[in-house]
Amino acid sequence: MNRILIFAFFTLLSVGKTNAQTESQIHKDVVYLADDKLEGRATGSEGEKLATEYIAMRFKEIGLEPKGNNGYFQDFTFTPKTHPHGKVNFSDTTSNKAITGRNILGYINNNAKQTIIIGAHHDHLGYGQEGSLYRGKEKLIHNGADDNASGVATLLNLAEKLTKVNTGNNYLIMTFSGEEMGLLGSNYFVKNATINLDSVNYMINMDMVGRLKEDNALAIYGVGTSPIFKHIVNAYNENFKLILKESGVGPSDHTSFYLNDIPVLHFFTGQHEDYHKPADDSDKLNYKGMETISNYIFNIITDLDDNGKLPFRKTKNESDEAPRFKVTLGVVPDYMFDGKGMRIDGVSEEKPAQKAGLQKGDVVIQLGDNPITDMMGYMKALSKFNAGDTTTVKIERNGKTIEKPVTF
Repeated sequence: MNRILIFAFFTLLSVGKTNAQTESQIHKDVVYLADDKLEGRATGSEGEKLATEYIAMRFKEIGLEPKGNNGYFQDFTFTPKTHPHGKVNFSDTTSNKAITGRNILGYINNNAKQTIIIGAHHDHLGYGQEGSLYRGKEKLIHNGADDNASGVATLLNLAEKLTKVNTGNNYLIMTFSGEEMGLLGSNYFVKNATINLDSVNYMINMDMVGRLKEDNALAIYGVGTSPIFKHIVNAYNENFKLILKESGVGPSDHTSFYLNDIPVLHFFTGQHEDYHKPADDSDKLNYKGMETISNYIFNIITDLDDNGKLPFRKTKNESDEAPRFKVTLGVVPDYMFDGKGMRIDGVSEEKPAQKAGLQKGDVVIQLGDNPITDMMGYMKALSKFNAGDTTTVKIERNGKTIEKPVTF
């Protein structure tokens, strides 16, 4: 869609809103990207193309230089995986099965030796492709407001701040396609980078930063990938209950850069019951929280502006230690919970937890004979059960300890 039509479409979205002129730009960006007319932004879809045209338009408004191989765009064609863990074949030619994704790249050139990459993925699940947790029979659009219109909108806000200050580094501002299909856009970029990867100082990733809760819990992954990170993120924290993770490997685009020996920081406000479901809509986001996160990241970047190139450090891959299990309780864990046990953030329909009477907010402290102190303990306990097993789950609810029978 050309820019005139995009402007017209975006104007129509705003008509009828009260006080439209007072809405933040972050809110406007999310509302556009998470609108039904983009049909969930599935990789290679017409909806994703609308999203990429819009993001390129915003890059131009902010004043970013094009840094793709076709203006702001870096297109890539691939043959989808034949099974969940299969290898993706990138190709320059299309076929009946091939899909074309599109990364968006904008640049702030300060004529510096190093470049910082700041990224967020713009794709989502369309009408509920592989990865959807929706179990209804009706075909519904998955708008992905938190996942990851929130990250794109926060990235745009941050990029605008960086055009005016902090000249010790250049900045490559990127949004990635194909993240939901296996980090494809970031994987393609590091293999076909439009800048010299040796000049990259570090990478910041924002994926699901739109649901800051009342406790202000903010997770930051990758703090072990450079010796200075842990000190810096704590030094500039005035608003958050930080949950820090050392590992540079995780289910988002920062992993592609970490695996190329680039320090990374990934920001995340936590999973929720609308994750990968049609209910992840723009009216549920915390826009003031997103602005606060943008300011916080800006302060971190500002402090690191004159530090030169940061040293890279390998970290333990925590996912390698995760046990494999044959059953599920049917809950969404609260990954931001730092108390004793595993707090439930959502309960799936017709799953063992719901049938046992477990509720959102319950804290699981024991499963069978296995005490649970944290998320890893919960996974280890779950790995000991098979389909058909019955056991007792012990939970804390409103200050009381309750036991419930559960059958997997």
